[in-house]
Amino acid sequence: MSARFNLWWSGRSPRERIMLLVMAGLLAVTLGWLLLVRPLGDALADARARHDRAVVARGEAVAQAAAIAGLERGGPTALPAPINVWLGQKAGEVGFTVARIDPISATQATVVINAVRPQTFFKWLADLEHGGGVIVEGLSATANNDATLSVEATFRVRAK
Repeated sequence: MSARFNLWWSGRSPRERIMLLVMAGLLAVTLGWLLLVRPLGDALADARARHDRAVVARGEAVAQAAAIAGLERGGPTALPAPINVWLGQKAGEVGFTVARIDPISATQATVVINAVRPQTFFKWLADLEHGGGVIVEGLSATANNDATLSVEATFRVRAK
């Protein structure tokens, strides 16, 4: 094979040899660019984008943790009734039909509502957390066929 190449190469004029060497050099540069530089550049750009997303997510998590800590530091609001009775009253005031309220302890209760509009429910949760003296510990929501949610939320009284 190399003998055939040497025979072919020696049959070229000096000008053709220079042009073939320039062509091979440009081909090597192009392949190096396409196979090494661009993939590494794309990987670096992806890594930077992932880093930026991680920084934003960390900032959001820190802000949420600070908001939760602020809720915890706000001090408890003395509920006028046991938590399960009070939650039933608050749900009734908004117009929710509560399937059941299960008291877990003196400071915790689980509320189950079979059909509720999402916007109304989440506004009610925000109102309870900001001014009601309770915190949502757990929430499970399932979409119903009629654009409503079936929810199960666990509340606890805000600690001192």
